[in-house]
Amino acid sequence: MKIVTVVGARPQFIKAAAGSRQLRREHQEILVHTGQHFDDNMSAVFFREMGIPQPDYNLGVSGGSHGQMTARMLAGIEEILQKEMPDALLVYGDTNSTLAAALAAAKLRIPVLHVEAGNRLGTLDNPEEINRKLTDHCSTLLFCATEDAKQKLVAEGLGHRTHCVGNIMYDSFLYFAGQPWDSPNILALDGSPVTVPDSYYYMTCHRQENTYSDEPLTAILAAMNQLDAKTLYPVHPRNRERAERVCRVHGFDNIILTQPVGYSDSVHLTQHAKKIVTDSGGLQCEAFYAGVQCVFVLDYVVWPETMVGNRNQLAKADTADILEKLSAQQCIDPDYQPFGDGHAAEKICDVIRVWEKER
Repeated sequence: MKIVTVVGARPQFIKAAAGSRQLRREHQEILVHTGQHFDDNMSAVFFREMGIPQPDYNLGVSGGSHGQMTARMLAGIEEILQKEMPDALLVYGDTNSTLAAALAAAKLRIPVLHVEAGNRLGTLDNPEEINRKLTDHCSTLLFCATEDAKQKLVAEGLGHRTHCVGNIMYDSFLYFAGQPWDSPNILALDGSPVTVPDSYYYMTCHRQENTYSDEPLTAILAAMNQLDAKTLYPVHPRNRERAERVCRVHGFDNIILTQPVGYSDSVHLTQHAKKIVTDSGGLQCEAFYAGVQCVFVLDYVVWPETMVGNRNQLAKADTADILEKLSAQQCIDPDYQPFGDGHAAEKICDVIRVWEKER
């Protein structure tokens, strides 16, 4: 079949690294990059280091409100779909790129295949929740990372479209975790190389809830500054000015601000960190895969499967709460493997093969 795959943000590039590699063994894939994450550290570096095929189309859409961004993507993707006339469209996750592509395809009666379907926070206050719910309900095939996600889709009347295949990000994690880490490419904000300490904490923080003002970010960084080792904090480009200023004003000298890091470096930073503090849905899963304790700074549970044995704990953007959660000890049950076996991409292609014959 001819399948158009649409990506636009860093988590989707990671998933496409595994997905495209497997998909292209059986099908013709047309790759579309919306441009939602556009600078080199957030986009091009992933295509280079992860062996993702270069996009056939790049819409260059970034910035603006959710509505403006989604509308521009929808119009651009619709034009590509009308030109290519694919047999199906494949999307990952829950970004504006995901929703725009799904809407464009559904209106053209092109089947939509949604990878990482069924995740739910239970609130429409979160913009990604809107994206994932609307995408799920206009999709033909739904691929879930966990049984919990599958059951949520069953409850919404979508069980007949749903397949639990495991988390495709686990495929990519296992591949890169097994590679040597000989030359970390981690740069300070001024472009100078950063030497990774022997002992460190790893932190990411980019969500609007934690970076919309100085207050939440200051509370998070104040907790990290009190720890017994340095914290490595790769800063999202849109949060750079605030992070630099907060650290300077408050004298947070136990925190090393860096430029965004590539996926291989992030995987190895995760594997060797003492503990992790993040508001990233992807990084909390990677911490779980690596057996490194994580504190997740958000009001909602994103991956309930990780919230066992203190392996991942929810915290408020509050210094005392974060420090309290970091002081807990985790307990790992090696038999508990909720995210599959690392062969999600193969299982997705198996389902597509059967669907292709039956339709």
